[in-house]
Amino acid sequence: MELIILGATFFGFLVLGVPVAFAIGLSAICTILYEGLPVAVIFQQMMSGMNIFSFLAIPFFVFSGELMLHGGVADKIVQLAKSLVGHIRGGLGMSNVVACTLFGGVSGSPVADVSAMGAVMIPMMKKEGFDTDYAVNVTTHASLVGALMPTSHNMIIYALAAGGKVSIGALIAAGLLPALVLMVCMLVAAYAVAVKRGYPAGKFPGWPEVFRAFAAALPGLLIVGIILAGILSGIFTATESAAVAVTYTILLTFFIYRTMTLPNFLRAAAKAVKTTGVVLLLIGVSTMFQYLMGLYEVADFAGDVMSKVSQQPWVIFLLINIILFVLGTFMDMAATILICTPIFLPIAMKAGMDPVQFGMLMLINCALGLNTPPVGTTQFVGCAIGGISVGAVMRTILPFYAALIAALMFVTYVPAFSLWLPRLLMGYKG
Repeated sequence: MELIILGATFFGFLVLGVPVAFAIGLSAICTILYEGLPVAVIFQQMMSGMNIFSFLAIPFFVFSGELMLHGGVADKIVQLAKSLVGHIRGGLGMSNVVACTLFGGVSGSPVADVSAMGAVMIPMMKKEGFDTDYAVNVTTHASLVGALMPTSHNMIIYALAAGGKVSIGALIAAGLLPALVLMVCMLVAAYAVAVKRGYPAGKFPGWPEVFRAFAAALPGLLIVGIILAGILSGIFTATESAAVAVTYTILLTFFIYRTMTLPNFLRAAAKAVKTTGVVLLLIGVSTMFQYLMGLYEVADFAGDVMSKVSQQPWVIFLLINIILFVLGTFMDMAATILICTPIFLPIAMKAGMDPVQFGMLMLINCALGLNTPPVGTTQFVGCAIGGISVGAVMRTILPFYAALIAALMFVTYVPAFSLWLPRLLMGYKG
């Protein structure tokens, strides 16, 4: 009965439009009160969930991404992407994909990525005669690669939600190849739609211009290399790497590029504080929720249900993907990771999936949810920038969705995409 109350109140609050964090917390409180447990359990679980040193990486990575967003780094990355692939059919669309991938690497946030790239690329593509729905779809889907990059704070959240079963360093290394696969799939989709619609090709500016654009963008792109090199060599931890990222970004935007202004710096700091507060609230209430799910053996129950459907690992992985995708359509990325990881990670591991590989599966599924109504944060931002309705964008979304699902299937059923680099660079034994 307690499990029914927990599930019914949670989904009931969501249907009523209650924000996810409050829906999680209120459903946990209702269940605790019904169970007759001391109310102090609520606060104990919330504090234990938030009071973890590794979580310091989250505000630092978020702040670094906001500084990149407000510090003018996006313009230099756009110029590099245009010089590299702008001459291909639908050149601005291809440039958009590459630019979103590169900026996602330095920001680690799909929302920051679509905000920065969308503000530059969507008006530019509309001016050059590209349809608005194409410009928005390319931007919002390509920006999702930020969830897999070394600067992604969602990797930190997953590592901690996994309960110490996975190393943050291994996750950071594991995300690079899936990010590349996702970029290639998006390039194929953008090119196919460009050919179908007859979009023109740009003009190759010449290798000197490519080198100039690369030199201008290189200081911003170096942040990915600094984080990777520092963590993989053992010079600093993931938390320390996040602090290094902030320090480097401040030096870059204030003294190298000289594009940061005091008002933009304050805006970046305010947005980082707000985002961190939301994430930590989610972590606190999700810890309560996880406590109750452990108490009522939800993971064991879900595993038993799936085993009755099929014993085949590939079927179990497919079911997990479908469930995560559905949940991701109406839950925030962090909330989905925090709630679903304790349930589905043991099931996936029992079926033979490594926890690092499952992390990549989880992040891609949650990223899909960012581009799917009713939550669809990146899609709403992209549509607002493009001045187009979500309905109009959804009518032509299938090629881009197909690209994302193709990348998800590669990661789900080919372990090497997630595990090859951690094994090569870190000697990971999983």
